[in-house]
Amino acid sequence: MRVALPQPVALPQPVPRRWLRSAIPLAVFTLLLVYLWDRSLRALSGCSSGAQSCIAREPPPFQVPQQSGPLEAPEWEEPQCLGPQGMLGRMMRPFRASLNSERDVELSQYLAGWRELVRFLTPLGSIFAFATSEASAKVTALEALVRGPEAAHYKSLATMVAWERPGIAPRLSAESPGSLTMLLLHRALRWSQLCLHRVATGMLGGPDAGAQCSDAYGTALAPHHPWIVRQAAHLAFLAFPGRGRLLELACPGSKEAEARNALVRAAGTLEDVYNRTQGLLADGGLLELA
Repeated sequence: MRVALPQPVALPQPVPRRWLRSAIPLAVFTLLLVYLWDRSLRALSGCSSGAQSCIAREPPPFQVPQQSGPLEAPEWEEPQCLGPQGMLGRMMRPFRASLNSERDVELSQYLAGWRELVRFLTPLGSIFAFATSEASAKVTALEALVRGPEAAHYKSLATMVAWERPGIAPRLSAESPGSLTMLLLHRALRWSQLCLHRVATGMLGGPDAGAQCSDAYGTALAPHHPWIVRQAAHLAFLAFPGRGRLLELACPGSKEAEARNALVRAAGTLEDVYNRTQGLLADGGLLELA
């Protein structure tokens, strides 16, 4: 009498890593499409992003305490990335120049700094193309005001705030005034500053760059984004480059300690610009526009 032997069970094949890398951008793209569709429905229902009746009132945030001072390095020499031709140097110079002696922010220099910041963020991966294109579109919109027929009112942040302050001056655009565009860039600048500082000062063996920049997103931008965008952002950070790659992009050819120091100095410049902009927007009552 023969005994029937059990048939071998086929084990599930492991998911190829190549498929996983392709699935993450696809998931992010799908979530963004859903978000844009949701925004279209809100616009049709009269609840657009610029409508005051749809704004959730929150206490305005205060300025952040200074935290991005230089690291200790007794014999540290300035690396080339902070020089005139370096990636960080090209970004820091216009941002520094935007902080004039009148405690104001020169918009043309501020926007030039943002152009360089976008160039720095772009190589972090195609998955961030959506974010950098959004920032570029906002910079372009403000540049049109700075160079337009009302340029006298857009020379600096203070003059723009005085011109567009609610209830005092007419708005050039009811849906996207310069102040609202500036506010959105201002929040993105805070995320960039936190991300760079945390990557530069992170301990060996601690959270990787993606986790630290995701945490910075949760602090600076997530409170202002709907659920669908927050989920897309968390997926995007799974494909964020490691700390070593980011330091190499920021300061090519430098030792790790030099690159970290340079990145901390760049984050300190962004922090100075953020704090001054925060004060001017708060004084104008514009922190709750969106």
